Amino acid sequence: MQSNFDASPEANLYFDRYFNCNAVKILPGEFYATANDHLIVTVLGSCIATCLFDPVNNVRGMNHFLLPRDDVDNSALLSESARYGTYAMELLINEMLKLGADKKQIVAKVFGGGNVMKGLINNNIGQKNVDFAFDYLKNESIPIIANDVLSDYPRKVYFFEQDGLVKVKKIKALHNTTIIDRESEYRIRLKNSSMDNSVDLF
Repeated sequence: MQSNFDASPEANLYFDRYFNCNAVKILPGEFYATANDHLIVTVLGSCIATCLFDPVNNVRGMNHFLLPRDDVDNSALLSESARYGTYAMELLINEMLKLGADKKQIVAKVFGGGNVMKGLINNNIGQKNVDFAFDYLKNESIPIIANDVLSDYPRKVYFFEQDGLVKVKKIKALHNTTIIDRESEYRIRLKNSSMDNSVDLF
């Protein structure tokens, strides 16, 4: 599988002056898992961010992904889009397990899926991404303990070390097109990428 899904690069590490702590920003197609005190930050439009937390072993992680196709539905669990979404989730979970997480202890918080990309509202792409995330977590027996999804605005998500706390800032007014541009470019990359079915998902 050509993933187009990568661990967050070191270049995205920075010091957050507002919260006075080290932070890492993840972009569309990235994920980050940690057992340290880094704040994890992302900005979402139609994309989904799944925040996973093992409160017993204090391991956290977040991904930021979008299903490659608009025509995926809940019955298409083996479609190319669902395979990609599954791969995105497995990458994050496996990285957390490497850091000492116990899958039986992991809980989830899900964010995003807003209808913010012009021309895609009728395709319900945000809804389809939300449905996938919820279905995946249910099938993996990972409880969703909080969510803030859908609507028509972007969100900035802050994932803290303390008890898996997540703060969400709803962006009601866009001052530029950066969020939409990033997600549009990400969608194009996904549609142009190839999927290698020889990769085993677990």
